[in-house]
Amino acid sequence: MVDGLIGKKIGMTQIFDANGKVIPVTVLRAGPCVVVQKKTVAKDGYEKVQLGFVDQNKKVRVNKPMEGHFKKANVPPAAKLKEFGYTGDADALKVGDHVLPGDVFAAGSYVNVIGRSKGRGFQGVIKRHGAGGGKATHGSMFHRAPGSIGASASPSRVLAGMRGPGHMGNKTANVEDLEVVEVDNENNLLLVKGSVPGSRNSFVIITKAF
Repeated sequence: MVDGLIGKKIGMTQIFDANGKVIPVTVLRAGPCVVVQKKTVAKDGYEKVQLGFVDQNKKVRVNKPMEGHFKKANVPPAAKLKEFGYTGDADALKVGDHVLPGDVFAAGSYVNVIGRSKGRGFQGVIKRHGAGGGKATHGSMFHRAPGSIGASASPSRVLAGMRGPGHMGNKTANVEDLEVVEVDNENNLLLVKGSVPGSRNSFVIITKAF
């Protein structure tokens, strides 16, 4: 079976376990994912399965090359494509097969989730890097400035990697070892403990935590 799925972040909520303890969870719509293509060593030099996330509530527009790609697999155009490794019998998966969350994940297992963090725009060093800033009283005129960024005489330049103001967020973020609390095969839902990167309705990649 494949080692992961493409999902969409629905949002966060909380559930209660058998002991009445509150568990914060993120709801992920993991599919429906369909097998669009199978990569083989003989033809492609490696073995992987290309999955596509089929958004049933949204019509996906694709260009002619991609239209032919989906038509060859006899599947509807997917909103997102991603290749995954797989374990077990390679013939068990066929092009056009649907992969459900319960086929890959189980309650109590652990997953890694990769997403795109929320963009925060241009930010200063206090919000972006947690800098302390200066005193806010007695006319210091040094409140939210970064302070010294290097010596003036030697090396007479700002060293590479110096933390400063700039664009914050909108980067690939990976959260590892999140526990799968519940799997809903009927609605293609995964409930994982804790938070995952990204805004609502953003795509995420869910893989097994080996």
